[in-house]
Amino acid sequence: MMSAITDKSAPVRRKAKLSESAFGIATLLLTVLVVQGFDTLVVRPRAVASLAQATAMKEAHERQTSLRSIFVIIKDPEQETAMILAVWATLLIIRRWRAAQRDRALLELPFMESNEGLMVLPQDVRTWKRQIDSVAPDAQQHLLPRALKLALDRFEVTRSVHETAAAVTEECQSEAMSLDADNSMLRFVVWGIPAVGFVGTARGIGNALQDAQSALMGDISGVTVGLGIPFNSTLTALTLCLLIMFLLHQLQHVQDRVVLDTKNFIELRLVARLRLG
Repeated sequence: MMSAITDKSAPVRRKAKLSESAFGIATLLLTVLVVQGFDTLVVRPRAVASLAQATAMKEAHERQTSLRSIFVIIKDPEQETAMILAVWATLLIIRRWRAAQRDRALLELPFMESNEGLMVLPQDVRTWKRQIDSVAPDAQQHLLPRALKLALDRFEVTRSVHETAAAVTEECQSEAMSLDADNSMLRFVVWGIPAVGFVGTARGIGNALQDAQSALMGDISGVTVGLGIPFNSTLTALTLCLLIMFLLHQLQHVQDRVVLDTKNFIELRLVARLRLG
């Protein structure tokens, strides 16, 4: 019977996981289309124009006033891939941050009255469960309603305050581990962005070495272009990596605080009021 009580939220969690996976795939495909379209229609034409202008000014022996156009820096495939990963990760972080904020908003709802003299007896469990069931169906999958219903079920079956408190702690710990596991893809992206930049570094150095013979003969333009790829790809990748690392850190902080606040809410509003009679 204990396992039955514990597993009641499993179908809801599976549905939430499927929704999260579908959102991740859809946003990845959309991000690829948008970033590639922007790169094709805006970045590369302007980068070509900027390089052509710089070449014309060099041939005319004019002073070049702007050599570091942002479009030149981000025009290569490695930068495009890094931007796709960064935009995708940002969308996932925004979705999970909004979910955490919805969890926090539930703490403001009157699940349990704040009356200090209120006591919860085993025969009162069904009344309190009906109050929780009155919450909107889409909110039932969030941590607070799940943990409250689990605690009430455990208390109704075991009539033990200690067992109920342990159930709340286990549910919150399970939620924290689940959130951490869900963020594993974001951590992979944080690792993957600089790795893509290093691919650009290797490619650029390889292109520069192919033109080494021309450089020995006095034409260093090929080497210059080749060496520009590693610097641009590394600069773009590290900048995006720092941004995503900061956003991921903020997301993890918000998620941890919501889980902790939910645990404290249940212990104060429910567990502390449980009585056997």
